[in-house]
Amino acid sequence: MTDMDETTVSGSVADIVFFNAENGYSVLRLETDGGVVTAAGCVPGVSPGEKLTLTGAWTTHPQYGDQFKVESFVMTPPTGADEILRYLASGIIKNIGPAKARDIVAKYGSASLSVIENEPEKLAAIKGISLKSARGMSEAFRRRAGLRRLLDFFAGYGIKPLVATRVYRSYGDDSLEAVKENPYIMTADIFGAEFSRADAVALDLGFESDCPERLSAALMFELSHNLSNGHTFIPKDKLIVATCELIGAGREATGEALDALCECGDVVVEEIAGEHGCYLRDMFEAERYTAERLSEMVRNRDLTEKNRELIREVERQQSIEYSPTQRGAIELAAGSDVMALTGGPGTGKTTTVRGILSLYGSMGLKTALCAPTGRAAKRLSEMCSREAATIHRLLGASPGDDYGPAFDHDEENPLRVDALIVDESSMIDISLMHSMLLAMKRGCRLVLVGDADQLPSVGPGNVFADIIKSGVVPTVALSEIFRQAEGSGIVKCAHEVNRGIMPDFNEKYRDIFFLRRQQEDLLAETVAELYGKRLPENMGMESSRIQVLSPTRKNAAGTAALNERLREAANPPHIRKSEKQNGERIFRVGDKVMQTRNNYDIVWKSADGLVEGMGVYNGDVGVLKAIDNDKETVTIDYDDKLVTYLFEQLAELEPAFAMTVHKAQGSEYDAVILAMTNAAPALLTRSVLYTAMTRARELLVIVGNAAVMEKMVSNDRRQRRYSGLRARLSER
Repeated sequence: MTDMDETTVSGSVADIVFFNAENGYSVLRLETDGGVVTAAGCVPGVSPGEKLTLTGAWTTHPQYGDQFKVESFVMTPPTGADEILRYLASGIIKNIGPAKARDIVAKYGSASLSVIENEPEKLAAIKGISLKSARGMSEAFRRRAGLRRLLDFFAGYGIKPLVATRVYRSYGDDSLEAVKENPYIMTADIFGAEFSRADAVALDLGFESDCPERLSAALMFELSHNLSNGHTFIPKDKLIVATCELIGAGREATGEALDALCECGDVVVEEIAGEHGCYLRDMFEAERYTAERLSEMVRNRDLTEKNRELIREVERQQSIEYSPTQRGAIELAAGSDVMALTGGPGTGKTTTVRGILSLYGSMGLKTALCAPTGRAAKRLSEMCSREAATIHRLLGASPGDDYGPAFDHDEENPLRVDALIVDESSMIDISLMHSMLLAMKRGCRLVLVGDADQLPSVGPGNVFADIIKSGVVPTVALSEIFRQAEGSGIVKCAHEVNRGIMPDFNEKYRDIFFLRRQQEDLLAETVAELYGKRLPENMGMESSRIQVLSPTRKNAAGTAALNERLREAANPPHIRKSEKQNGERIFRVGDKVMQTRNNYDIVWKSADGLVEGMGVYNGDVGVLKAIDNDKETVTIDYDDKLVTYLFEQLAELEPAFAMTVHKAQGSEYDAVILAMTNAAPALLTRSVLYTAMTRARELLVIVGNAAVMEKMVSNDRRQRRYSGLRARLSER
C-alpha cells in the first residue's frame, strides 16, 4: 500500500461525503471521464456541480480501495444549466433549496449565477422570493465567490488551501484585497503561510525588495523562527544580519523597519544580559513577569520551632532519617514561598519531595502536584501516592486562539491551592512558566523540582537553569548517592558521564550493558533483536516496558528507520490487525504511537467510560487499539485514557517504538535501549547522553560505537540560548 507519483485529476463534484468547517478537510466524490473518484484533503468551499482540478497522489484504502489524496486544487464554477441546478440545489447558498433552485434555473438558465451575484432584484420576479431574500441570496453567493477567488489566487503560488480558509475566516469578502494590499499578513501565526510563499506573492505583485512590509515580515519571521531554537530574544545586530541575509536587504533599511516594529509595539528592544535584545512582545512580557513574580516570592519566612517539630514528626511517621541536605531542603520549603530542588538519579529527590508534601499537609496547606508531560505526571503520582496532573490540565487548558492555548486559571481565577510542587522543571519553557505563575494566588508556595543537568525545554527559554544560576531563588542541590542506589550501574555511570568520565564497561553491572557495534546496519539489527526477542525472552522484559532511544532521527539507527524495524519485530502484520495508511505511514492496531503537537480540544474518556476530559499533549505516548474504517476513526489508549481521532488527524501522530532523546524528556521506562549512533555535532553532547541514561529505571542497554559515546562524554558544549531571565533575576 504505497503512494504513487504526484498527478492531477479533473472532474465535477458529485457529492460531499464529509466536511470540517474548521480546517476545510473534505471527503468528496468526483465525476471524471474515467468514473467516480473518491478524493480527500483540504478542499474548502466546494459544492456539488463545481468542477475541480485536483493535484495530489493516489493511495489505496484497505476497505474503500483507491482514493486520491489532495495536496492542492483549482476550482471552476458550474457553467451549464444542469451543473448550476445541481450546485444550487445542494443548499450551498442560504435560502436556496431544491425547489427554488429549479425555479431560478428554469427562468435564467446558464445565466443564473450571474443574476444571483450581480442582479439579485431579478430574483424577486420569481414567486416566493422577496427582494430582501434575493439580496440575502446574493450576499451569501458573493461570500462564497470571495473564498473561491482567494483559493484560486493562492493555488498559483502553491499556498495550501488551509491558509486560505484561515485568512477568509478573518477577512471574509475582503480577503483577496487584504492579501494583495499586504501579502505578508499571511505569515502571521494564525494563518501559517511560509514566509517564502508570501514573499513570492509580494514580489510578483510588484512590492519593492526593501519595502517596509517585506522588511517587517522578515524581521518577525526571524524572531518567530528562533523561538524553536530556544531563544526568547535575538541580539539586535544578529537579528539585522540574519534578516539582511534572508532577503538581501540593506542594514540601514532593516534597522529602520525594526524601529517601526518597536514603535507599534510588536517588538521590544531592551538591553539585557549584555545584549540589545529584540523580543516578540509576548516573549518579553512572559520573561519580565516571571522575573518580577519570582523576585516578589523570594522572601524569607521564619522557620518556626513549630515547623521544625513538624519536620521531626514527618520523619517519625515515615520511619526515615533525612540527610542534612534533604532536611535543609524540607526546612527551606517550610520557610520560603519559592525554592528549587535539583539532583541527579539516586540522590534522594523523591524522598525529599515526599517529605515536603507530608510537611505541607501537616501545616494545613492544600498542595497540588504537576509536571509538564503526562508520563512525568503519572510517575510523580506513583512516587507520592497522590494525584498529579500535567501543568496544562491543572491550569485548565482550552484551545484558545491560534496563538496558543487559553487557560481557565489566571490572575482573575487563580488555582485554589496553597502550594504547588512541579516535577521535571527543566522542561518548562518561559511561556508555560508565565501562565503557571499567573494562575498562582499571592502567597501560594512553589517548589520547582528537576535535574539541571538534563536537556533544556523544547520551547523558548532556559527557565530552570536560569533560576538556579541566578543565585536569587533559594536552591538545594542533592549530590549524595544513597545506599539503595549505590549498587546501580545506571546511577553510577550516569553520574560519571555527568562529570565527564567515560564509564568502564569492563566492570560488571547487573543493570547496564554496552554492546559494541561499529556498522550502522548491524547496530540497528541488534537493537531490533533486543527489543523484539532477546530482552523479552531472556530477561522477561516485555516490549511494552522497553523504550528505544536514539540521539537522531536520521541514518540507519535513527528513529525513523528504527521504528520500521521495531514495528515488524514487535507488531508484525496479521490478518486480524486492521491498518490505515496516512501519507507514507501505515498505522496498525497494536502500534505504539506518540502525539506530536498539543491538542487542547480533543476529548478523552477513561477506559471504564466514567471519566471524561479534554487535551492530549506533545510527547504523550499510547497504543493504537482500534481502526474503524466506516467511521474513519482510530482509537488510541493513553494509559487508560481513550482518545478517538478522525483519519484527517493522523498527521498529529507518529510511531513511538523508537524516539529521540529530546522526545523522551520527562519520562522513565523500565528498560531503555540506547542506539549509540553518529549524528549531527549538536546532538552528540554530554547532556543528551546523560538525559538518555537517566530515562532507564531497571535496565539500560547501550548498543553502538564506543568512539561516539566518548565523543558525547567529552562534549559539554551546550547550545547558547538567548534568554534574559537569569539577568533579570540577578538585577533585582
